[in-house]
Amino acid sequence: MTQALSFPVPRTLGSLDAYIQSVNRFPILSEEQEFELARRLRRDDDVEAARALVLSHLRLVVSVARNYLGYGLPHADLIQEGNVGLMKAVRRFDPERGVRLVSFAIHWIKAEIHEYILRNWRLVKVATTKAQRKLFFNLRSLRRDLRTLGAEESVSIARRLGVKVEDVAEMEVRMSGQDVSLENGPEDAEERVAPIAYLADPAAGPAEVLAEHQSQTLQAEGLKRAIEGLDSRSRAIIERRWLGEAATLHELAAEYGVSAERIRQIESKAMQKIRGELTAA
Repeated sequence: MTQALSFPVPRTLGSLDAYIQSVNRFPILSEEQEFELARRLRRDDDVEAARALVLSHLRLVVSVARNYLGYGLPHADLIQEGNVGLMKAVRRFDPERGVRLVSFAIHWIKAEIHEYILRNWRLVKVATTKAQRKLFFNLRSLRRDLRTLGAEESVSIARRLGVKVEDVAEMEVRMSGQDVSLENGPEDAEERVAPIAYLADPAAGPAEVLAEHQSQTLQAEGLKRAIEGLDSRSRAIIERRWLGEAATLHELAAEYGVSAERIRQIESKAMQKIRGELTAA
């Protein structure tokens, strides 16, 4: 049975420096202590054993997180995400495999930090597939500075990473780009044209399309009722003049045995009645 370990966690940590100093004071577990705690956790679901394993490796998270400060994200947030990875590693750690927790946990810690960086480094994700995520972090570590890669340097990095030059070039463009607000802020409202002005779809939106469809439907139904309210001759003339083969006044005059002027008068009176019905509706 291993000796009881003491992890004096202060109730409040006023700053990140205080937190780092605190976790650096936690005792480092021997191999025997680590394996016994891990066995207790797996066998008995011992919460205190899990606590001891996590606290004794918090300094590892701080060390790993420090390597990712170049992404411009808060060190405290990187540590917090790394701690999540550490807790996942402790839960999955199998002492019977003969591997120390530090070697097993570092992969989980990095994975959580990587996910956090990809979610927060840009508003728009720069890498979505597993291959793109790997290339993103490899390219960041191999770039000498923030300048744009030259052709020869891109070829060299592609060969070193075993990827296509086109993939390196595409990731370089993604990494070099900056997030742009769709709308101007209060400070530059009159200085530049916001992207929303030229990226907006000129086509009508769903609400406008629905409103237009409903309006057309109502107009069509109203027109149908108005035409049905005409007498048979007026209705036939309107249908022949506007809804059919567009018969002329003289053709209809010959058919009904009246003058073309009389057909025009009937048509005009019928149209007035239709407009009145549509307006009333």
